[in-house]
Amino acid sequence: MSSIYRRALGPEFDRLHPQMQRRLGVNSSDGVACVGRGVMDEIWHGPFYVVPFLHLGSWRRILFPDRARDVPFTIENYAYVDRFGRETVTWNRTFQLAKVRRFDATFIYSEGRGGLVDYLGTHQHLAADITVTVDERGGMRLRSGATRLYEGFVAARLPSFLTGFADVREWFDDALQRFHIEVNVSHPRWGPLFGYTGWFVAEWPACPPGDVPASARPVREESRE
Repeated sequence: MSSIYRRALGPEFDRLHPQMQRRLGVNSSDGVACVGRGVMDEIWHGPFYVVPFLHLGSWRRILFPDRARDVPFTIENYAYVDRFGRETVTWNRTFQLAKVRRFDATFIYSEGRGGLVDYLGTHQHLAADITVTVDERGGMRLRSGATRLYEGFVAARLPSFLTGFADVREWFDDALQRFHIEVNVSHPRWGPLFGYTGWFVAEWPACPPGDVPASARPVREESRE
């Protein structure tokens, strides 16, 4: 089975650094996960008026209102087939702050939309279109686009003034033999909202189909893309 990132990138996948190919090539038939452990050199957020928005996001593990440096960090990427038959990859990030914070997302490849969809949080109630490209370092760049709200009977595209847009860069450093990540979330009117930058070292533990920890999967899976 091909990974969802290979499907999204097509021939461009081969331009990724070999370690990035290994990391983004994880799929549900491999029997392995990718778990990274490292340090976020800096976690930041925007001005005081964005803090209520970040507090709201923290209820379902989407963003959080902290600023800190040198924060121990874990990222867990598990691949599995969800209950709707879709190849799915988790991006569960844990930050060891004074109050432990977690930022969860699950990615699928949507045939209907012809690209990646990122479900944010524990209940997949926010879904964002994702554009993925390969940069000059052989790294990956993810940029979010239109965002939709799915909550009960509600299914609506959110206007841009209600949403932030994420720009995620990840690459492998040959000299240091570790991955680097940089995340910036901004709003077209309010400016920078939230972000972090740091590094991690990856391991590929065995994870046979069906052994993905329940704690890694969302509380609710949403069929609408």
